[in-house]
Amino acid sequence: MTLAVRYISARTLDTAPAESCAPGAGEVELAPAFVGICGTDLHIFHGDMDARVGAPAVLGHEMSGRVVRVGPGVEGWQPGDAVTVMPLRWDGTCPACRSGHQHVCQNLDFIGIDSPGAMQQRWVVPASTLIRLPESLALDRAALVEPTAVAVHDVGRAKVAEGEKAVVVGGGPVGVLIALVARAAGAEIRVVELSAHRRQLAEELGLTVWDPAADDIGALVGEWTQDAGADVAFEVSGAAGGMDTAVDVLGVRGRLCLVAINPRPREVNLHRFFWRELTLIGARLYDRSDFEKAVALVADGTIPAGRLISKVVPLSQAPAAFEALEGGGDVMKILVDCTDDAQGVAV
Repeated sequence: MTLAVRYISARTLDTAPAESCAPGAGEVELAPAFVGICGTDLHIFHGDMDARVGAPAVLGHEMSGRVVRVGPGVEGWQPGDAVTVMPLRWDGTCPACRSGHQHVCQNLDFIGIDSPGAMQQRWVVPASTLIRLPESLALDRAALVEPTAVAVHDVGRAKVAEGEKAVVVGGGPVGVLIALVARAAGAEIRVVELSAHRRQLAEELGLTVWDPAADDIGALVGEWTQDAGADVAFEVSGAAGGMDTAVDVLGVRGRLCLVAINPRPREVNLHRFFWRELTLIGARLYDRSDFEKAVALVADGTIPAGRLISKVVPLSQAPAAFEALEGGGDVMKILVDCTDDAQGVAV
């Protein structure tokens, strides 16, 4: 018997037996080790994505684990290989795919949202989604490769260059990862974050952090940039005030990279866009090269993944972990240990 965490309805999850089937042609069976809970998972938990997510639904797409079995026709993988999964399945035929942008396929299957995810003890996925992990990389740290790939993609979309000044609005897990990736690219970074806990952690990682409740962000940006304004801003908070800040900090021809998911339309100061010739950039998901770079950044310690992990819980306690994350400010990343459960796995 294997177990899975399932979304049942708004604010209701359960841990239940799940069917384990042999991998088919081109597929592999994985034993997930650690699965991170992200903001999208919380949106599902709140019932905000019921139009897209069919219950009962197995959640989770930030993961690490090992290959258990390979299906017919699969080459290059064998049981025991350490892997993560790029959880995207595209159709290859839509206009986005034909133009080379498969990661935003117009009929995209985001595995863990549109189809069963990783928060289970056995998981069958296409072999094409596997990303190899170095054996030297601890699997709990490797569970942060997926959100790091998001940050790599965001920094790449914003074309962050060495010596530029970048403001990250929102110091949660993705915001901190963007700040670290941009810093590694040679940019000077400032993070804007309300939570004292998250500010402290970011500061411990060597980042300069401003508190929008206590600091005059405009004055600080002016002093930092000699009144030129920032070259790049990343809006990661998803809040109306965060959007205002991200627009206001930018200098002439600055770039605003929109990272946060805004479930409803936001007012944006378009006059500012006109007056300073600003550019708005959307950033969604990642491609394989982003994932491979993320693996390298986590493996070499550029991303101190262990410092971002607030707590690890067994699979049976995952529903309570979702509730703990709702407060947001006192935690960064909670991992679900899919190997650590009293009921075990029958192989």
